[in-house]
Amino acid sequence: MDLTGIRGIAFDVDGVLSPSITPMDEDGQPCRMANVKDGYAIQLAVKKGLRIAIISGGRSKAVALRYRALGVDDVYMGAQFKLPVFEQWLDNRGLEASQAIFVGDDIPDLHVMAAAGVSVAPADAAWQVKEAASYISQCDGGHGVARDIIERVLAAQGMWMDDEHAFGW
Repeated sequence: MDLTGIRGIAFDVDGVLSPSITPMDEDGQPCRMANVKDGYAIQLAVKKGLRIAIISGGRSKAVALRYRALGVDDVYMGAQFKLPVFEQWLDNRGLEASQAIFVGDDIPDLHVMAAAGVSVAPADAAWQVKEAASYISQCDGGHGVARDIIERVLAAQGMWMDDEHAFGW
């Protein structure tokens, strides 16, 4: 898998950046968790010039706040159908599909995974998604999938742990 030409990575949230199983609040809303190591890698990727997007069918304000705080400008919540959102993100950022990765874990992600240059699935993704993936992370969703793929992309491009930006938030 050649990652040297990757310029952007788009992530689903539930089952990718957050575990598939989440506690629920008294209103029945999921309380999503975020992996700190994923957060470190995402903010570093932004600093290194990779375009990062969040594309989720969920509508959590907390999720949007979390990723915007890490420097992610492209946070799309409530995306009932993700492929048009992904295509618009590519167009807005001047990216070709071949320069982008999509990380997904379940059936609603399959069309976007097919459109992306590289598709990634967590270890605990649905079997159909794993069959469609270019790469299956050894990490389960919410347990370092973003860190895994970002580290691989930045390392392939000679930008992982290469300067002072790698040692701070």
